Amino acid sequence: MFGAKTTHHHPKNIITTVKHGGGSIMLWGGFSGTRALVRVEGIMNSSKYQTILAQILQASVRKLKIKFTFQHDNDQKHKSKSTKAWLHLKKINVLEWPSQGPDLNPIEHLWGDQKRGVHRRSPRNLTDLKRFCKEEWANIATSRCAMLIDSCPKVL
Repeated sequence: MFGAKTTHHHPKNIITTVKHGGGSIMLWGGFSGTRALVRVEGIMNSSKYQTILAQILQASVRKLKIKFTFQHDNDQKHKSKSTKAWLHLKKINVLEWPSQGPDLNPIEHLWGDQKRGVHRRSPRNLTDLKRFCKEEWANIATSRCAMLIDSCPKVL
């Protein structure tokens, strides 16, 4: 009705939907005996990367109580002088990585699993996207992670 006072267009009553290309989020993920997923606000740089490693990687290592070799690719924030210095200071052993070797990284398989799972669920908005990403990451079987870790020596 025109002229009638209605609230159906009030922002609290509207759920935005995504037709196509409606937004994205940046995530950092890691896995070993546990899986971690962090939403990155803004642009990921060396400082943010080191903060995530300090919070997530070190907590995982303490929890698992294992000796490990850390693996990441040759992204600029991973190989920056400050990140290398931070890793050295924390005595974190880093696997040398070939400059054009992203397909060798086992986490790429997990990102693919997550992406397919999120896509199947057809997020309608950024809220759905965030929730589905978390849920799909959490739903990745531990056995899948173990298989990927076990395959590393053969792949390398």
